[in-house]
Amino acid sequence: MFSQLKEDIQVVFDRDPAARSAIETLLCCPGLHAILMHRVNHWLWQHNLNLLARLGSHIARFLTGVEIHPGATIGRRFFIDHGMGVVIGETAEIGDDCSLYHGVTLGGTTWNKGKRHPTLKNGVIIGAGAKVLGPITLGNGARIGSNAVVVKEVPDNATVVGIPGQIVTRNKDNGENREAQREAMARKIGFSAYGASKDMPDPIQNALQSILDHMHKLEEEVEQIRDRSKD
Repeated sequence: MFSQLKEDIQVVFDRDPAARSAIETLLCCPGLHAILMHRVNHWLWQHNLNLLARLGSHIARFLTGVEIHPGATIGRRFFIDHGMGVVIGETAEIGDDCSLYHGVTLGGTTWNKGKRHPTLKNGVIIGAGAKVLGPITLGNGARIGSNAVVVKEVPDNATVVGIPGQIVTRNKDNGENREAQREAMARKIGFSAYGASKDMPDPIQNALQSILDHMHKLEEEVEQIRDRSKD
C-alpha cells in the first residue's frame, strides 16, 4: 500500500509541472485524493461492502469534484489533472499509465446491466471535456482530444478529435515514411505544409497533405512510365 502511494505521488510529479513537493501534492491535489479514496472504495466494493463503498465514493465526489464508481477498475500510475467534473462509471476499466483531464466522462449509453462503460488500455490520454461512451475499447497509447465525443473503438496509438470522434492519426504503420515523403515533396515545390501540429484536424493542413500524397503518387507513376519507355 505504501509503495503504491509513493507511485501515485510520483506520477503527479512526472505529469504535472506545477507539482513542487510531495507534501504539497499529497495535501493539495484533488485528482490524487480521488484516486486514493477510490482504491479504498474499490476494496470495499470487492468485499461486498457496497453501501460503505458507495458512501465513500459520494464523500470523495463532495471533496474532490471527481466521481468514480467504486466498481470501476483502475490500474497503476493513473493520473487525473485538475479533476473537477471527471465521471467514471461502474464497469469502466482503466489500464496502467493513463491520464484524464478535467471534465472527462467515461459513461454508458444504456440502462441495461452488465458491461456498459469504456475500457482504456495502457497509456491512454483523454483531454479536457472529452466524453467516451459505451462499452468500447481505447487501444494502447490512444489520444482523445479535448471535447471529443467518442462512441466507437479506437485502435492503438490513434488520435481522435471532434464530435463525433474521428481518427486524425493512426499508429505508425508507414507513418514516418509518409511524413518523410511529404516533407521531401514540400521542399521540392518550395513550401512547408507543417505550420501546425500534425495531430490537429486542420482542414487546410489535411488538404495540403492529401495534395502532397497525390503528387508523390503521380511522381512515382511518371517514373514508372519513363522506365518502361526506356526499355
